Amino acid sequence: MIDVIEVRRPGDKAGKAFINFPHQLYAGSSCWVPPFKRGMRKIITRRHPFFDHSEGGFFTAFDGRKAAGRIAVFENELYNEKHNTRAANFYFFDCVENSLVAGALFGTIEKWAKDRGLSQVIGPMFSAASGGNGVLVEGFEHRAAMTMAGYNHPYYGGLIDGLGYTKRRDYLSAEIDADTFSMPEKISRIAEISLKRGHFEVLKFSSKRELAKLSHTIGEIHNKTLGSFNETHNLTPPEIEVLRKDLLSVADPALIKILAYDGKIAGFLLGFHDLSAALQRGGGRITPAGIIRLLKSSKQSKEVIINGIGILPEYQRLGGNALLYKELERTVKENVQDAGHCDLVQIAETTWLMMKDLENLGARIYKRHRLYEKEL
Repeated sequence: MIDVIEVRRPGDKAGKAFINFPHQLYAGSSCWVPPFKRGMRKIITRRHPFFDHSEGGFFTAFDGRKAAGRIAVFENELYNEKHNTRAANFYFFDCVENSLVAGALFGTIEKWAKDRGLSQVIGPMFSAASGGNGVLVEGFEHRAAMTMAGYNHPYYGGLIDGLGYTKRRDYLSAEIDADTFSMPEKISRIAEISLKRGHFEVLKFSSKRELAKLSHTIGEIHNKTLGSFNETHNLTPPEIEVLRKDLLSVADPALIKILAYDGKIAGFLLGFHDLSAALQRGGGRITPAGIIRLLKSSKQSKEVIINGIGILPEYQRLGGNALLYKELERTVKENVQDAGHCDLVQIAETTWLMMKDLENLGARIYKRHRLYEKEL
């Protein structure tokens, strides 16, 4: 008998299990990277600004007395308004390898969606989380890229397929080896010419104080570039402020590059040191010792994660793409050491031009996350 109980608060039975279940499910895994429990409690209690405009529900499945799965569902009103749809989004899906448990969880969120007059379920996707979109369907031998592109057991895709969900879109991760990644002379020449013309400028930062002065533009960057994609919506000012603080908390100024054209924001490259090992040791808890460990790991990390690279459409045929790729090469060469690699995460397969460019530069696709959909 599978019971699905809605989470009312983090401290109740369902709430505690919702937070702790994935830590139990992935105990001993070398690939799973735990999210911060404090951040999960903030979302459950609706203290994230996402809930100023939208609703959500959180559910835990029990097989007898034992937690066996969890899932969350959201009605993102800004997303639905922008894309002229009536969709629910699922996220935070974790489950034992049991089709009855998975069926009970998805049956619950589908009823939640129907009760609100919604006609479709899409997921995993949730703009208030940093874990990225999709279920991992290829690349299970590799560790997650911090919490930016998550890891899950190989059976997840089969459980979701079996419930009538189909592929909507895949998100790819590309691996760049510092020793083999090289910029063709033609692209390097275009980048140099673009800079000499005097319109483009690459803004770089030597301190977090410098980065903080420009960090207010992150909302403009997101809403003009990422905000136009199929699985996104324009963030509200409070949501942008959360994003800005999260960026500043983990950013190394040397890995953040902003592309400007005549003083206006034209593109960006957001790089981060891979702190996955330190996060695994922390087990999802933020303690003084954990903060010290993260700071130490950031200085010793041999690998880099690029979780954002893009340019506004109006600057793509003026040499801006070449400049971004040149900065990507420089970032890899200067920061990836001792057989480490650079991981570009959450690249939509529909951005075929960028994928082709990256493969021509020596990047290798090695992970695939799948976004699912189902009509109700």
